[in-house]
Amino acid sequence: MRLRRPMRTVFAVVCAALLVASGCARFDDAQSQPFTTEPELKPGPSSKPPPPPPLPPKPFPKECPAPGVMQGCLESTSGLIMLPDSQSALVGERTTGAVKEVSVRAEPKVKVVLPVDGSGDGGLMDIVLSPTYVQDRLMYAYVSTPTDNRVIRIADGDIPKPILTGIPKGPTGNTGSLIFTSPTTLLVQTGDAGDPAQAGDPRSLAGKLLRIEQPTTVDQAPTTTALSGLGAGGGLCIDPSDESLYVTDRTPTGDRLQKIAKDSTVSTVWTWPDRPGVAGCAALDGTVLVNLVNTKQSVAVRMAPDTGAVTGDPEVVRQDQHGHAWAMAVSPDGNVWGATINKTAGDAEKLDDVVFPLFPQGGGFPRKNEDAT
Repeated sequence: MRLRRPMRTVFAVVCAALLVASGCARFDDAQSQPFTTEPELKPGPSSKPPPPPPLPPKPFPKECPAPGVMQGCLESTSGLIMLPDSQSALVGERTTGAVKEVSVRAEPKVKVVLPVDGSGDGGLMDIVLSPTYVQDRLMYAYVSTPTDNRVIRIADGDIPKPILTGIPKGPTGNTGSLIFTSPTTLLVQTGDAGDPAQAGDPRSLAGKLLRIEQPTTVDQAPTTTALSGLGAGGGLCIDPSDESLYVTDRTPTGDRLQKIAKDSTVSTVWTWPDRPGVAGCAALDGTVLVNLVNTKQSVAVRMAPDTGAVTGDPEVVRQDQHGHAWAMAVSPDGNVWGATINKTAGDAEKLDDVVFPLFPQGGGFPRKNEDAT
């Protein structure tokens, strides 16, 4: 008995080793099947649920269902820059200092928020892109601080840097605008800070059209004066057909549209003694569109191509629609867009403020001798 037990143990160990070496295969004589060394493996049931079906597209604007506009539910606006696709824009909010990218088909995105003093009529008053923005990613803004009005430069991912400081600031008359007249020349329209005497004082930066060459943050060249005697700033626009620059401003005796020709000759195109509140403008082929804030209008001032003389009273091309509009900009496809200031003009509606097309039915800029629609 003592000899048999070890032999049985050895036999069992040998059998176990053989089973391991042979892959532990088993045979059931009662249910014998052909042997395969690569058994077919079938996936078992999965506990992971299938992905849900895609959601239907959300209607735009999701947060602000304002029909017929690019974007609504903004704070009162200031500068407006149409982007290359003609369906999106950069718009400034005067009192908040925010610059937002808005679009016909997307929710607004905050590009930057600038520290501003929005009291009175100050704040973020205008924005303009560098003529070489694609390369340098620079934007310029005209803003109010607690102590002055100034021009600043904004680079993507960097803090704003001052370009021109010390522009007088007052309880009113702080509005102004910016425009590049060449790749290296930035013009700054400053308000009279509520004091018309400063506009005529050559020692003051108030009430002027100032020229900044090669705007930079280091060793900036001295500014020069292109035009004096301006009231509260309205807007600046260039007619690309002859490179004439148009300036709107508001003086104690009337609102004005002035023209600076390519040869620097200055002339007054039109005066509004009733002071309807001239603001932003847009120009093309001898026709200048101007927003009139107080009367909720946009008007077209047309000039003869041979003499430059005004051909008649300003023609109303927008009345009341969307309310009080300040900024105006031409999109690459030829349409004209405006942006409203209803919240600060005291006549806000439910979905104000908005960026809207001036000619929603198309047709583009109303040229001379064409019927505006």
